[in-house]
Amino acid sequence: MSEKPKHFETNAIRLQRERTQYREHSVPLFLTSSFTFPNAEAMRDTFAGEADGLIYSRYSNPNTDELIQKVCAMEGAEAGFATASGMAAVFASMAAFLKTGDHVLASRAVFGSTHQVLTNIFPKWGITATYVDPLDIDNWPAAIQDNTRMLVLESPSNPGLTLVDLEKAGQIAKAHNLILNVDNCFATPYLQQPLSYGADLSVHSGTKWMDGQGRTLGGIIVGKQALIDQVQGFCRHTGPAMSPFNAWVLSKSLETLSVRMDRHCQNAMALAERLETHPQVNEVRYPFLASHPQMDLAKRQMKYGGGLVSFEIKGGVAASMQFLNKIKLCSLSSNLGDTRTILTHPATTTHSKLSEAERLAVGITPGLIRISVGLEHIEDISADIMAALAI
Repeated sequence: MSEKPKHFETNAIRLQRERTQYREHSVPLFLTSSFTFPNAEAMRDTFAGEADGLIYSRYSNPNTDELIQKVCAMEGAEAGFATASGMAAVFASMAAFLKTGDHVLASRAVFGSTHQVLTNIFPKWGITATYVDPLDIDNWPAAIQDNTRMLVLESPSNPGLTLVDLEKAGQIAKAHNLILNVDNCFATPYLQQPLSYGADLSVHSGTKWMDGQGRTLGGIIVGKQALIDQVQGFCRHTGPAMSPFNAWVLSKSLETLSVRMDRHCQNAMALAERLETHPQVNEVRYPFLASHPQMDLAKRQMKYGGGLVSFEIKGGVAASMQFLNKIKLCSLSSNLGDTRTILTHPATTTHSKLSEAERLAVGITPGLIRISVGLEHIEDISADIMAALAI
């Protein structure tokens, strides 16, 4: 297209690589591991970086290129790289820049596997990390060391739905010459664009809302060209590249991201409001609820509140198990971002490797239930959950 459309929804559908000579309407699949050259000189020049061209699908492929182009347009990014999973993206977005002796400043409220990378894997390589309170951002600069290289956070957090003020985080990172790395998975590019607040990198698990149907794995890192060049170099030689098929699936999924997220958010808000009045519920967490202590911040940096709702059931672990075992319609799974509503108990599943003190520090109480609110009719979702709460 000669001119990039202005609106998110149109970009998601109409941004595309050039089609083949067959002028297919839908993007074709390029299931090939490598690409050929017309002559030896063209092959030499392409490998030397002196000519444009595709070499190997671990480096780039028409399907992954189209997916990256779309997400970059959605996020306002200069470049990106697609990975085999969301955690591959999280890991590569850090490992591509860190070396022995470096230090990472991280929000305490991060995904459980991200926590494992920071506390159990990076220390083997002499890379250290310090956690800071996401609600006390004004004191973050005091934790910055001479060797701090990167600031890592996610907003909203999983599963406590705590937010970080992205504008303030961007100011801190710029003032101290840090790379600001934001996990934007739970907001999606439709609800939030961290780069517009000063982030250098925005990372997604495409497995979640981007795919939206529980079909495939994938991750993506987008940001400034100079930084993505380093990510590409790291991933090119370590190999966590997305497959062309998964890129094709995700590119098609992005065409419906906005309409899906509209309904996810609508259903989540309605369910959160109903849960707030239930006598078996101590607390409900949803960014756009008036009771959420960061509602004003949420409305400032997010379009809607997202598709996740967390609530604390009275009675702790025992009551949680009883509640989940009574669920009939919804699914019990550790995944999220599906068309199907999914429930999980973070303390015994996704965050079970954290100590009790670590869980409590990020709001994961024994009775916390996380709901990834799906696209079923809200009355059916609500009826299933309310019936299970009748204990």
